[in-house]
Amino acid sequence: MDAIEQPPFSEPTSPQNPSRRLLAYSVHVFTASGAVFGVLALLALLQGNLSHATVYLLITLAIDSVDGSIARRVGVTTHAPGIDGRRMDDIVDFLNFVIVPVVFMVQAGSLPSTFWVIPPVVASAFGFSRRDAKTDDDFFLGWPSYWNVLAFYLWLLHLSPVTGAIWVAGLSVAIFIPWKYIYPSKLRNPWLRHGVSWSGVLWAIAVGVAALNPEWSAQVYLVEISLAYPAAYMGLSLWMGGWSRA
Repeated sequence: MDAIEQPPFSEPTSPQNPSRRLLAYSVHVFTASGAVFGVLALLALLQGNLSHATVYLLITLAIDSVDGSIARRVGVTTHAPGIDGRRMDDIVDFLNFVIVPVVFMVQAGSLPSTFWVIPPVVASAFGFSRRDAKTDDDFFLGWPSYWNVLAFYLWLLHLSPVTGAIWVAGLSVAIFIPWKYIYPSKLRNPWLRHGVSWSGVLWAIAVGVAALNPEWSAQVYLVEISLAYPAAYMGLSLWMGGWSRA
């Protein structure tokens, strides 16, 4: 969840450049477009089209992974100070990382009952509201509510509802455990940052292909191979993260 960081509202100290101001607001529109694709995913789910919902959610992931970096380069804090980019990003992320994936799991039959929507939604509401959700050394504190990733794999691997409930319960608890998880776009080692980013692109392509072409994907074990990326993410978080000292 790559937030667009900016301080509280303050008037710019230098004259506004109209073209830079337009560009800065365009970045905010780009971030907001993630919510549009989230709604399209919801509509696809209501129609029972999980494949298209997966593609829409992957698009929201792509938007979220680059909007913060673009915003920092454009200088949205200077040229569009009246919009709180971090707040907008959190609103869009809560929709796309929590609400839509929970509906996805229900529609896919990945949960024993609708009761199981409660733990991820409530836990993530607390997680998103933490003042220290992102640490000073650029990590996520607590499991960062990647419910979309869980929803994909519960469906693509045809895991049982009981298995889904176990994962939902465990990861809901993990949100409150003060372990630090890597923030891919803010990894300080440039080689590692680019490696994680490009690996993420390959992962998204693999998941999209698996959703749209399940028979071929099953023949080449594409879904199982794609698990290497979330496994690497968890491994790097265990290696580079650690308990918060706060």
